[in-house]
Amino acid sequence: MEGLTPASRDLLAKPATASPRLSSLGAVFILLKSALGAGLLNFPWAFHKAGGLTPAFLVELVSLAFLISGLVILGYAASVSGQTTYQGVVGGLCGPAIGKLCEACFIVNLLMISVAFLKVIGDQLEKLCDFLLPGAPPALPPWYVDQRFTLTLLSMLVILPLSAPKEIGFQKFTSFLGTLAACYLALVIVAQYYLGAQALVREPRPALSPSSWASVFSVFPTICFGFQCHEAAVSIYCSMGSQSLSHWALVSVLSLLACCLVYSLTGVYGFLTFGTEVSADILMSYPGDDGLIIVARVLFAVSIVTVYPIVLFLGRSVMQDFWRRSCCQACGLRTLADPSGLGVRMLLTVLWVTVTLAMALFLPDLSEIIGIIGGISSFFIFIFPGLCLICAVSTEPVEPRARLSTHRRTQEWTCRAMR
Repeated sequence: MEGLTPASRDLLAKPATASPRLSSLGAVFILLKSALGAGLLNFPWAFHKAGGLTPAFLVELVSLAFLISGLVILGYAASVSGQTTYQGVVGGLCGPAIGKLCEACFIVNLLMISVAFLKVIGDQLEKLCDFLLPGAPPALPPWYVDQRFTLTLLSMLVILPLSAPKEIGFQKFTSFLGTLAACYLALVIVAQYYLGAQALVREPRPALSPSSWASVFSVFPTICFGFQCHEAAVSIYCSMGSQSLSHWALVSVLSLLACCLVYSLTGVYGFLTFGTEVSADILMSYPGDDGLIIVARVLFAVSIVTVYPIVLFLGRSVMQDFWRRSCCQACGLRTLADPSGLGVRMLLTVLWVTVTLAMALFLPDLSEIIGIIGGISSFFIFIFPGLCLICAVSTEPVEPRARLSTHRRTQEWTCRAMR
């Protein structure tokens, strides 16, 4: 806060809206849940691809330093620009051209993330249905256990109502539940290593050294995909009751350290259990009739269900900004064209759920899309925050205290000369 001008301090002191403010604990849980998603399943495989525990930990710690720095930079950029969305901050500081590029990357990335989440939920539902109906023929399963029916029903009855609220602060309750579900999965993997290691451990034993440096850095996109929460950072920061940079830095550090703990436990013990034969989806390495794993599948599906509305909220904010710039300026019907109104908000929400559901049902394989998501995520974690920092520093003075001290010394000398 000391590096901000009085105008910026006034900006941080004023609430962005008249809505209830988000508490620090709620901000920690939402930021944590934004990162704890489908990437949790891939970390044991990432530890294997990195060549062992030591190189994987090194890559994770180096990435964590840049990830936390990016979150702090986004909070500073939001305070300087006065914008309340990620794309608004980039556009306000870096210009309209970079802002439009950010919006395009933002909407594509969030759309693909939503599709990946629904695909993961559908796969878990399918495995659960196979367990509940062991005698059903695999070629002709009953219609009520078909993924197209179960995933559609879940999307309409659960995901759509959770995605309808106007403010992201509502998600702090579901984010708490989803965080507990992700933590349960990590604890089950740890418990399975100690309780059922003899039945699960396979040969060959885990590799102790990486095959090459390329293999070590090849897991970097997986780590970025797992820890990505930067798209939600600006919205969470602007919803907080205490909008100070030091406070936001503490929230960022606590959230990512807790996330790193969950990811590390999952990666280490999943890798130690299955070694080089670990699956890309850690749950696929365990037997399907294990009670703890069945509960983990259910709770992890719950975890993904709770993070989907946060992703939709961010994507909807981009569409609302586009609606505000185009429709509201083209016609004078302000009430009908209000992007924050109930009608437009529900229209955009239903459209988002419908499109992502259709893509999840008809796309057979999302492995390449996951790679695209990891590549695009690097823009939001490194490139756009770096550009915002450069533009914010040129806009906002970095060391006003030095100039203030010089001004005070000049006043003192003037007073002494007058005396």
